[in-house]
Amino acid sequence: MGGLFEDVEDEIYREKHVLKEEYQPDEILERDAEVEEYKHALTDALFGRSPDNIFLFGKAGVGKTAVTNFVLSELQREALRRDTADEIHVTKVNCNNQSVYSAVRHLVNSLRPEGTASFPKKGPSTADAFEELYEQMERLGGTHLFVLDEIDHLSDPDPLLYEFPRARANGHINEAKVGLIGISNNYTFRNTLSAKVKSTLMEHEISFSTYDAGELHTILTDRAQRAFVNGACVDSAISACAAFAAKDDGSARQAIDLLREAADSAQKAGSTTVTAEHVEKVRQQVNRGQLRDKIDDQTMHAQLVLEAVARQQLADDESVRTKRVQQRYEAVADAWGHDHLTSLKSIQNHLDDLHMLGFLIRTDENKGQTGGRSYRWEVDMNLKTVIEAREEIEHDAQPPA
Repeated sequence: MGGLFEDVEDEIYREKHVLKEEYQPDEILERDAEVEEYKHALTDALFGRSPDNIFLFGKAGVGKTAVTNFVLSELQREALRRDTADEIHVTKVNCNNQSVYSAVRHLVNSLRPEGTASFPKKGPSTADAFEELYEQMERLGGTHLFVLDEIDHLSDPDPLLYEFPRARANGHINEAKVGLIGISNNYTFRNTLSAKVKSTLMEHEISFSTYDAGELHTILTDRAQRAFVNGACVDSAISACAAFAAKDDGSARQAIDLLREAADSAQKAGSTTVTAEHVEKVRQQVNRGQLRDKIDDQTMHAQLVLEAVARQQLADDESVRTKRVQQRYEAVADAWGHDHLTSLKSIQNHLDDLHMLGFLIRTDENKGQTGGRSYRWEVDMNLKTVIEAREEIEHDAQPPA
């Protein structure tokens, strides 16, 4: 008898890792303008001068980290062949949920000689950590570029962003030079900084817009050529991934993830070709999971009201009056074995909340000469998907037999 994995073959992927988040492309596509801005801001480092501080802004998945890694790698390589350039040291820290002390400690430990004990997690002050960092910078010399990813998540960024640009002027470092590269998804982050920090930073800002469908198609085509064996991924699959991601949030990461999941789905089904149908199947599964999570976050009665609107709208093929929502809500609650709200006002409150959260569309109903205000409601998403998500939630909540 053969082993469990004896029949496993891979007829789709050539280099699957190029579709993973950690993959760093050796060429940056559709970001020429941003690369040029970055290049200009760092030029001084090639002539032994302190580089500009740089801040990158843009949504997740629009190339900020990929461009940063590419540009800094190119800068370090160029510096090695130029007599006018100092050695360039790049040190990265993710600031998510970090204090200034912990971020500086990370930088210290990254610069300390191999085999040296780590800087303590507790005990020394933030000033002590900065002092040790400056000592390590001076020991190494050269130009230090500190990449502060998710800088907007740092508990209090002002001290750090004020300290580094003034390090040479304050005599903390003499031989070493320093430049900051802050990366943020939050376009308003700079507005949260103090006036003295803003004036001290004098940073160069680079804004990354979301990708359009054409740009995403270019990126995906390049990845697909590397990732799949010849003929294993048709262009319609790439176009479908690009169109969906462009319409959703313009993220290359989302488009690439969708293409990989579609390929996995094709492989699981025994297909040797990734098609638009595989993309659509995966997209529906992802949407359904996301929708279920959104619905599951609501209170039980809000869920029942939403389900009531969906079922009544599906039955009538039109928007639903508030009174009809109440009648269907009571039937839905009874069917699932839940006690139901007794007042129309309570149901109206849930309808208003669901409208505010984007689940429902509300329209005024003209009552003519009778006056008063009345509304009609409709679900602003696929009705059957809402009902199926609700059924899954109820079934999962049932105790095991």
